[in-house]
Amino acid sequence: MKQKINSLYTKISDKFTIKKPWDIIILFVLNVLITIPIFIISHQNLIEYNWYLHLDRVLIFVVILIIIQLILYAMRRIILISIILYLIALVYGTFFGKYNFETVFNEYQSMLFTMSNNPYPQDIIVDKLLPFPNKIKTLNAIEYENPKVRDFAISSVKKNFRGEKDYPEYLTLIQCFAVFKEINTNWTYVHDPKGEEYIAPASESVLYLSGDCDDHSILMAAAVKSIGGIPRLIHTNGHIYPEILIGKRAEMETVNYLIKKVLFQKESYRKTIHYHIDERGNVWLNLDYTAKYPGGPFMKEKVLSALTLE
Repeated sequence: MKQKINSLYTKISDKFTIKKPWDIIILFVLNVLITIPIFIISHQNLIEYNWYLHLDRVLIFVVILIIIQLILYAMRRIILISIILYLIALVYGTFFGKYNFETVFNEYQSMLFTMSNNPYPQDIIVDKLLPFPNKIKTLNAIEYENPKVRDFAISSVKKNFRGEKDYPEYLTLIQCFAVFKEINTNWTYVHDPKGEEYIAPASESVLYLSGDCDDHSILMAAAVKSIGGIPRLIHTNGHIYPEILIGKRAEMETVNYLIKKVLFQKESYRKTIHYHIDERGNVWLNLDYTAKYPGGPFMKEKVLSALTLE
């Protein structure tokens, strides 16, 4: 039985054997792809000695490259067979499925970008949250089924980011970002009547794109929800702002890349992405009017209450 298994393995190995020097070239390309993220982690965590021309970093990269190349070469037969099978799967996915070469490339870019440009998370301590102020009035004002609100959201989608089709699994989020861009680019802050708390319905705010922070939050939440996003409102001391549900932390790799390198490259240049993590591990991205890109800085850090629209 053991001889039959060995014989079968030998036949398969011989069938998938790659001739020299192509086997070494393929292993080296794989080595570089593995070395880059490992080097980023090492660079961020090892002491920097400020050698001439950053030779200490060059040395680290070379050492990692050599070690991984030796490991890959020692396991070259199994690895080369695995690469061939993986390429076959990607070719199949390109013609018949959703996971293809472009998907792998996009995810690899997102991973590298997030490793070197970490967004800034904050946790919300939910057991200390207070009741949301004017909750019933606010919920009634978030008119996400109102035709005027949905028409505005759809026109915003058609106006912004129409060509971004490389991330189909993030289509709804990209469309919500288009709504964010339209509102925050054109929003004018207007105070409530003196001594009163005026809560404008979304169908009113959409006409003028004007109002205070709660009016902005209500319109943003209504427009986002009208096209499939999941928003919530955050109440702080003297301020209310909207957030949108991203998903789990792993989703932030691609979202961070989308914001900083694809959708809001100019607005977010050299700036940090801010978000909250709730008690379930869900990521909520800041959509306040104080920034021109999703994930702008929190105007008020301490959260008093939250109102989620699921």
